[in-house]
Amino acid sequence: MVGGTATVYTRPLARLIEQFQRLPGIGPKTAQRLALHILKRPETEVQALAEALVAARQQIGLCSICFHLSADPVCEICRAPSRDDQTICVVSDSRDVIALEKTREYRGKYHVLGGMISPMDGVGPDQLHIAPLIRRVSQQQVSEVIIAISPSVEGETTTLYLGQLLKPFTKVTRIAFGLPMGGDLEYADEVTLARALEGRREID
Repeated sequence: MVGGTATVYTRPLARLIEQFQRLPGIGPKTAQRLALHILKRPETEVQALAEALVAARQQIGLCSICFHLSADPVCEICRAPSRDDQTICVVSDSRDVIALEKTREYRGKYHVLGGMISPMDGVGPDQLHIAPLIRRVSQQQVSEVIIAISPSVEGETTTLYLGQLLKPFTKVTRIAFGLPMGGDLEYADEVTLARALEGRREID
């Protein structure tokens, strides 16, 4: 039971708190507060939340082109005729796509790697969506690939690796970070990200 206090909570409440604690960034006190809040809401509202959770898990997959989250085989960004087909921004996670879209500065397409190269964690190039990226760039008319990956050790490794693979096919740039080493893209504000895109530089 939660925190070893089995007698404090009735069993269904303890289970609910335990499930909330599984979420990232949710500690015991926050989990308890969320669970008690849920119990105070109308049953129809709680049912709607439960249905939304199940529907999202069942219906959302990955775009077959860019690997961003999508409920359709091809995501809205890849389908949009207004987006620039000749520019691809490479990110590690769908959260980064969301962060960059909030800037309203980038009008090209994306490619989501699904992580970063991290040998210590057993993540190599074959575990990421790198091969499909190389196919996209080599088979399509792409004028620029922008690498927008957080400046961590793993991020630098991934950026340099991609630069070597992609340079034979097109111009490869990386965004200019106003972030500390190890800072995550998703936590940067819109102004910082917009300036990072504007100040991107070509990878040597």
